[in-house]
Amino acid sequence: MINTKTKSKKINKKLSNSDEIASYTEMLKIRRFEEKAGQLYGMGKIGGFCHLYIGQEAVVVGLQMSIEKGDQLITTYRDHGHMIACGMDPRGVMAELFGKSDGYSKGKGGSMHMFSKEMDFYGGHGIVGASVPLGTGLAFANKYRKNDRVTLTYFGDGAANQGQVYESFNMAKLWNLPCIYIIENNRYAMGTSIQRSSAQSDLSQRGLSFGIEGEQVDGMDINAVVEAGKRIVDRTRNGGGPYILEMLTYRYRGHSMSDPAQYRTRDEVNEVRDQSDPIESVKNRILKKKILSEKEIKDIDISVKKQILEAADFAENSPLPDPSELWNDIYIK
Repeated sequence: MINTKTKSKKINKKLSNSDEIASYTEMLKIRRFEEKAGQLYGMGKIGGFCHLYIGQEAVVVGLQMSIEKGDQLITTYRDHGHMIACGMDPRGVMAELFGKSDGYSKGKGGSMHMFSKEMDFYGGHGIVGASVPLGTGLAFANKYRKNDRVTLTYFGDGAANQGQVYESFNMAKLWNLPCIYIIENNRYAMGTSIQRSSAQSDLSQRGLSFGIEGEQVDGMDINAVVEAGKRIVDRTRNGGGPYILEMLTYRYRGHSMSDPAQYRTRDEVNEVRDQSDPIESVKNRILKKKILSEKEIKDIDISVKKQILEAADFAENSPLPDPSELWNDIYIK
């Protein structure tokens, strides 16, 4: 079985009833969006690269519940879930996947390169590890401006072996930057088990030589993510400097839509789904505590499915970018 148990010193704070419902709805929205995106990719409606976030939803939803307006988020190419969690409209995200003019990057960025300054989302980035120096730069700007903002910098277990990550760690600690490095460890990077690719597989300890502390968190448990997130965001905002949160999570699909994921068994995936699925865990808790009835849960599912279908229709009917857009957003005048 995949071990997603946390080594963090958790207080085990429970989400309020309203937070349980909100987290369930948001995670379900990401799951349904990604399922639809995968379906549309298979139909040829979406081209280029497409990396789905199915299985990892608790990480970004829990951390977004831990920050304040004005705090920033920057991530990798597995970015659709992050966009939706920070409040970007699924219609604009889907339109960008279609390469349409109503997309967040006007149809020119596609799956991996969207951006919304209004939502404090500073992009998905296609280069492995690129989010780390960029996120460190955002944190430097925040410290320079003395604006009390915190930057969440996401990257994966594969990117954790990139040299630019450690150059960034050095500068972040040297300048005591308000940056939280979130390693979404889904166990397989691009297709190689972490046990075969990393000499030190406890990635939360990768910053120790720079004096950066870290901890592992059960990234399949929204409670654990929120507890660690709120605690470390508060620490970082109050001058604690950089910190590493290694989220032990799992992706159900391949690395990208072109990956059949033959490096693991179907039984392994099903075991994680059955025992650790982040959405089902919250749903079961909601029903057990009688926060909502079965009908009310179904109503949420129906509403979310409708929203995602509307996003797909919106993207389908959005116009293609005008050819003149090729010359826009290249240089700053």
